[in-house]
Amino acid sequence: MTDGLPMEVPAQDLPPRVRIHEVGARDGLQNEKTVVPTEVKAEFVHRLAAAGLTTIEATSFVHPKWVPQLADAELLFPQLEDIKGVALPVLVPNERGLDRAVALGARRIAVFGSATETFARRNLNRTVDESLAMFEPVVARAKDDKVHVRGYLSMCFGDPWEGPVPVHQVVRVAKALMDLGCDELSLGDTIGVATPGHVQALLAQLNEEGVPTSAIGVHFHDTYGQALANTLAALQHGVTTVDASAGGLGGCPYAKSATGNLATEDLVWMLHGLGIETGVDLGLLTATSVWMAERLGRPSPSRTVRALSHKE
Repeated sequence: MTDGLPMEVPAQDLPPRVRIHEVGARDGLQNEKTVVPTEVKAEFVHRLAAAGLTTIEATSFVHPKWVPQLADAELLFPQLEDIKGVALPVLVPNERGLDRAVALGARRIAVFGSATETFARRNLNRTVDESLAMFEPVVARAKDDKVHVRGYLSMCFGDPWEGPVPVHQVVRVAKALMDLGCDELSLGDTIGVATPGHVQALLAQLNEEGVPTSAIGVHFHDTYGQALANTLAALQHGVTTVDASAGGLGGCPYAKSATGNLATEDLVWMLHGLGIETGVDLGLLTATSVWMAERLGRPSPSRTVRALSHKE
């Protein structure tokens, strides 16, 4: 580890603290070609918690046919019961998934929608409006049980089949998700085509339509190397929740042009350099990603992981 770096040089008009929504254990591992053993997943989540991450998306209660890599959700989730003070949200696609998650004590769930019709069809086998109708009872039941609900919205900036996605189209679906009762909204740049001006335009339009910045998180992929620039644009707008994946794990199994998520280490390096608190120990996080990369049999794509691990 390089002592004293990054040097802390705060910038004006940025939030003092950012909550990192860690998605490596779910979004990262679901994109792996091989199935990671349950005990390795459990240790991964424990190590992430020990590194100071306070929101770690643990798994997904979808049908094993669609995401076989996470078919062990019922086995994994009970192995995380000893983790205290950490939110462990899980993805649920429908009421059956909700039943499975709540039965194991999950108190935070996420539903996964699409801003485009083609991706909705390919991912959920439904139209956008049909998927919203599917989510409605899930969100309603969760809220009745005082379960926190996150709404993921994919293809917010571009779609590999439909091309550019108009801002007003994204806003319509985003507002519909919030109107269902979601507590927060994660804007997904699923194929990594967003640029900073586009990010700020979408955030501004969402605000105009009544979606507060405090309810918005951002989820960027680094396909064109824009994830950190887009994150900074979101921070300048006031966003304080950023999705990231330890070691840069993951992509999207249904969008072939999608590369890895924004690496949590790269995000933490930038945030700490800006004087923004995260509560994350970068050394422990880097060691965790190196550990996981060894189990996956390949080096981490995170530039920060590579730089720091080479200095040790």
